[in-house]
Amino acid sequence: MAASKIITAKSLKFFEKYLNNASPTGYEWEGQKIWMDYLRPYVNDFITDTYGTAVGVINPDAKFKVVIEGHSDEISWYVNYITDNGLLYVIRNGGSDHQIAPSKWVNIHTKKGIVKGVFGWPAIHTRNRAKEEPPKLDNIFIDIGAKDKEEVEKMGVHVGCVITYPDEFQVLNKNKFVCRAIDNRAGGFMIAEVARLLHENKNKLPFGLYITNSVQEEIGLRGAEMITQTIKPNIAIVTDVCHDTTTPMIDKKKEGETAMGSGPVISYAPAVQNKLRERIIETAEAKKIPFQRLASSRYTGTDTDAFAYSNGGVASALISLPLRYMHTTVETVHKDDVENVIRLIYETLLTIKEGETFSYFD
Repeated sequence: MAASKIITAKSLKFFEKYLNNASPTGYEWEGQKIWMDYLRPYVNDFITDTYGTAVGVINPDAKFKVVIEGHSDEISWYVNYITDNGLLYVIRNGGSDHQIAPSKWVNIHTKKGIVKGVFGWPAIHTRNRAKEEPPKLDNIFIDIGAKDKEEVEKMGVHVGCVITYPDEFQVLNKNKFVCRAIDNRAGGFMIAEVARLLHENKNKLPFGLYITNSVQEEIGLRGAEMITQTIKPNIAIVTDVCHDTTTPMIDKKKEGETAMGSGPVISYAPAVQNKLRERIIETAEAKKIPFQRLASSRYTGTDTDAFAYSNGGVASALISLPLRYMHTTVETVHKDDVENVIRLIYETLLTIKEGETFSYFD
């Protein structure tokens, strides 16, 4: 299956709609509904849980269970403090970057709907250039055009309102996808495309496949931690993003070398089960899918860790999508990499037999 034939006009339209919809940590359900609507024709059933994780299931009666997983939440902010003159100070909901905030538009989510605001910043003329203060969590603030605290509250904004950026999907130079929240709605998109390919190619799997879109990854892998106890899988293949380390100001000696456009990134880490990882590499080599390698130290920092260490140990592996400018509003990935991650997960699934343990002792 050629990579260039994977993403269709219909699937790209879904990806754009899915990315443009706000899905901050703890408030993922509207995005999950969009995802489930797209996935519905390709699965037999759905599982959802109390906090919003959604799972499409193929062969729900099978005893042997394989998970393919991405996470649905995006970084955001919370309103933390409202000043007497109507300005808002924030705290993070996930790893939001204080340095990119000044002069950005924001959407504040209230019961009355979206309230627009901007991260204000003092004009260059008014700053002491000899010792300029950089943007920090305690000095960035949002202006919603209110004259005082009372007017802020009348607009429906209160402490605890969640705040997202409105930046939407664009294509750069025909083959780069740019948006906020590609980390990791790209993962949800890619596992949905795997389900679509299985359906369209009439592949009959000898196991139950659980296409899992977890919530709350950005604040500690929490959604995966919950849903793995519900599914109790035998195998988990997780997809997330990793850094393209070829842009300026990144130390390759520390971060490794992985490049957008050079293929999916296969991780080495204690949580990654070695025999499952080797199966993925063998599949990539057999199907001539380009790939890169990445070493993690103690943990991957992705939902792989949550699956691996659950239920007495679940054979888990991580296939990542190289991404530039993570946790900014211009996260950038290469279309070829997106398609090759889809191919690699799809082709790996076709090699898995019912009852495989990937045990080191068999």
